[in-house]
Amino acid sequence: MKRIIITGGVGFIGSHLVLRWAKKHPDVELMNIDKLTYASDSTFLEAIQNCRNYQFAKADICERKKVRELVRSFEPDGVIHLAAESHVDNSILDPEPFVLSNVVGTFNLLEECRQYWQKVSLLDKARFHHVSTDEVYGTLGNGGAFTEASPYHPNSPYSASKAGSDHLVSAYHHTFGMNTVITNCSNNFGPNQHDEKFIPTVIRSALQANPIPVYGNGENIRDWIFVGDHCRAIELVFEKGEPGESYNIGARNEWKNIDLVWKICAILNELVGRGPDGDYKNLVRFVKDRPGHDWRYAIDPSKLERELHCAPAHTFEESLKHTVKWYVERYQ
Repeated sequence: MKRIIITGGVGFIGSHLVLRWAKKHPDVELMNIDKLTYASDSTFLEAIQNCRNYQFAKADICERKKVRELVRSFEPDGVIHLAAESHVDNSILDPEPFVLSNVVGTFNLLEECRQYWQKVSLLDKARFHHVSTDEVYGTLGNGGAFTEASPYHPNSPYSASKAGSDHLVSAYHHTFGMNTVITNCSNNFGPNQHDEKFIPTVIRSALQANPIPVYGNGENIRDWIFVGDHCRAIELVFEKGEPGESYNIGARNEWKNIDLVWKICAILNELVGRGPDGDYKNLVRFVKDRPGHDWRYAIDPSKLERELHCAPAHTFEESLKHTVKWYVERYQ
């Protein structure tokens, strides 16, 4: 494929993917479409702004006419769709932007790509890769893990909107024969994640000597993967995944929220010096749990490992310490 659109490429995961793709595939023309919301950070992409194979288009995928214009002028033979509203707390406060961006925006991309690819006889060849979340599966008890066969059971407006977009992508494969793939990933972490997310919030609060907020009793469990490993998996699925298939991406790396907070505090104690009263742990404060808070997520990435021989290249210890260092340099 010679011309690829990446949507949401100025966001957290998208910016890492764009950097990786532009540098690794200099023969591929890359268009980054992003509407530049509060969660975007253009400075992270400064290293490739002048690359010959890279161009940026400021656009909202909810504006179908603009999507049509970009698709037909760029003539892509591949799309990797990451643009989405993604913060669960915000979806509880105001669900509408999540439905518009995640459902309507995805439809606009699918339909405009379908019409263009059908016209140029690429419908079953050009690839549409939809990047989704493990949250579409809902919540788990103490055992088991989500597989590609797990039933969808979203519990927040955010996860419901992502589930809806997943179903649209699947329907476009089965109804129209589009060459689609879907990836559902566990919680990401790494440099350049927006301050509102869990790990940046812990680090920022600690460094500013503010209370570190932890929902409920901190016992909720999340499965964490370094953003670089997620981007590598996206690349493999985009290039080698079977049309119409879904692939779960994870690192088999479950942590209770409170244990992860203790871990980050220990790294900060080592890197920066001990916090208030000798330890950053003393800043932890348990706060009222959010509505519909899923108890546990866990991904079974066996299909990805078996079919595409994909496994994380980074250990959790090294990638978490690298991430904390990046934020320490940013916040201090």
